[in-house]
Amino acid sequence: MSHEEIVAVALDQLRVELPSWGFANTGTRFGKFLQAGAASTLEEKFADAAQVHRLTGACPTLALHVLWDLPGGIQDVAWVRALEGEHGIRAGAINPNLFQDQRYKHGSVGNPDPAVRAEALAHLRESVAIARELDVRDISLWFADGSNYPGTQPIRKRKHWFAEALGMVHERLAPGQRLLVEYKPFEPAFYHTDIADWGMALLLAREAGPQASVLVDTGHHYQGQNIEQIVAWLLDEGRLGGFHFNDRRYADDDLTLGSIDPYQVFRIFHEIQQFAWEQGQPPDLAYMVDQSHNLKGKIEAMIQTVRTAQELWAKAALVQREALVAHQASCDLVAAERCLTDAFATDTRPMVTAWATARGVPPDPYRAFRESGYLEAITRDRGARNLSSGASYA
Repeated sequence: MSHEEIVAVALDQLRVELPSWGFANTGTRFGKFLQAGAASTLEEKFADAAQVHRLTGACPTLALHVLWDLPGGIQDVAWVRALEGEHGIRAGAINPNLFQDQRYKHGSVGNPDPAVRAEALAHLRESVAIARELDVRDISLWFADGSNYPGTQPIRKRKHWFAEALGMVHERLAPGQRLLVEYKPFEPAFYHTDIADWGMALLLAREAGPQASVLVDTGHHYQGQNIEQIVAWLLDEGRLGGFHFNDRRYADDDLTLGSIDPYQVFRIFHEIQQFAWEQGQPPDLAYMVDQSHNLKGKIEAMIQTVRTAQELWAKAALVQREALVAHQASCDLVAAERCLTDAFATDTRPMVTAWATARGVPPDPYRAFRESGYLEAITRDRGARNLSSGASYA
C-alpha cells in the first residue's frame, strides 16, 4: 500500500474521547482565568464536543464526571440519553468523583473511617450502574487518596482497603464492562499516594478481576520516565486499558498533546502499532483526552490535540515494521533507529488532510472553526454568566 493508503487505514481506527470538564472553566491551585464561551451545563459540553467531532471526524464520545455532569446520579441517565440524540455523540467513560467532598479529606476507599469507605464504595457502585444504563463500557478510576506526612497513615492497611473496594466494584460489572485503574505519583498528596505508579495499578487491577486494567495518563510520571516502556509491558501483560492524553513540561500540566514532546507521543503510538502488527489485530484501548485549559480557547485546544494525535498516529503507522524487526535482530542500531526517525520526520499533514476530505471532514479544522461563528455565538450566549462567576483562589 502507498503511504496515503496506510495512513487512511490507520486513521479509520483512531477514536479519541473528549472530556466534559475540558470545556468548562477550571483553574489552578491559585485561581482560574474565565473564558466567556466556556461550557457551564452538560448540554453546552455536549454541544462543544459535537463541534470538535464535526471538525476532526474522530471524537464520537464524551467522558462524563458523575458529580459534575450527573448530579442526580442514575436519575440523570434519561437526560444524558436525550443529549446524545440531540448532538450526535455518545456518553463515554464514566468518572466517579472521590476527591471533592469534604468527607474525602483523608481519603476515599483508603480512608481510616469505615463509614467514609462505605460511602465511597456506594458512589463507585452507582457509577457502574450509571455506565450500565448508558451502555458505556469503561468506568475510569482516579483516586486522590494519600498522605502528606510520614507516619500519618497506615500504608499497608490502605493497600488492603483499596484491594477490597476494587474487588467489590468489579463484582458489579456487567459482561463487557471494564474498570480502568489510573495512577499518579503525587498531587494532591505529597508524601505518599495510594496508587502511585503503574505497578501498583497493575497489582490492584489483577486482584480486582479480569475486567480491570490500567489507565496511563501521560502527565502522571516523574521527569524522564520511559512511558512507552510502561505501555509495552502493560500491552504484553494484557492489562493496558487506555490513556488520558495530555503533555507536560514539569508534572501534570494538562498541556495540549505533543506541545512539548511530540516524539514521546509518537513512541507510545509506535509501541501500540508494533504490538498490533505482531498480534495481527489492534489492542482494545480507550484513547481519551484529559486536559483543562485556562489560557487556550477550550474548543480550539481540543481540536489541536485531536489533530496532533492524528498526525502522530499516522507517523507511527509509517514505521517499516519488517525492516525494524530485521535490524533489531541483527543489532543494526542505526538502521533500526532510523526506522523510527524516518517515520517521525515524515510530514503526515497532507495525508491527514486527504483522509479528512475523503470522509467529509473539513480539511483545515482550525480555519473551519474560526469561520463557523460558533465561538462568537456561544460567547454571546454564555458570556455574562461565565464572567460574573468567581475566579479567586480564596
